[in-house]
Parts: sequence; structure tokens; C-alpha cells
Amino acid sequence: MIDKGKLEQDIIAVLKTCYDPEIPVDIWELGLIYELKIDDEGNVYIKMTLTSPHCPVAESLPPEVKHKVQSVKGVKDVYIDLVWEPPWSMDKMSEEAKFELGFL
Repeated sequence: MIDKGKLEQDIIAVLKTCYDPEIPVDIWELGLIYELKIDDEGNVYIKMTLTSPHCPVAESLPPEVKHKVQSVKGVKDVYIDLVWEPPWSMDKMSEEAKFELGFL
């Protein structure tokens, strides 16, 4: 049986290596990941958004996230659900991200 807690932490660590190129903060701290679920077999569901539907990485960032998460030991398959509702806003950012960007 997989350790979902450890697997989730490993996935979050790899998500923190993915960046929106226009903002020097990773997608986890930006709040672009709305949901992260792991089933008992190690299949991962990620509900995510981008800062804007016109984001220049709309075509490349979701596949990058999928590829990086698939590389995590214990992950069987990854499903990315790219959504636009609710729209992303700066209030979804972590305190760390707001501090890094000078909003605090």
C-alpha cells in the first residue's frame, strides 16, 4: 500500500519546480493548483488553472506538470484538469508568494 501523505509531499515538492515564466514564483505558491487527489493505486488527479486563459504557457505548462508528477516514485498515472472557474486571482497566492512579489 502506498503512503499517500509522503507521496503528496513528494508531488508538492515537484510542483514547486514548475514556474509561470512571467512570475518568479512556483505554481504551488501561486495557488494555481486548486486540487490534488491521490487514489490507492497511485493515480493522481490535479485540478489546476493558469493566471490567465491567454497565458503564454497555456499549451506547455500542463504537460510539464504532468511529466514532472509522473516522474515521482509511486505515481502510476496523472490526470490534469485545466479549469478556468473559479478564475485565478492574487488572493490565491500563499503568504510566501505575496512576500516574494512585494505584496506584503
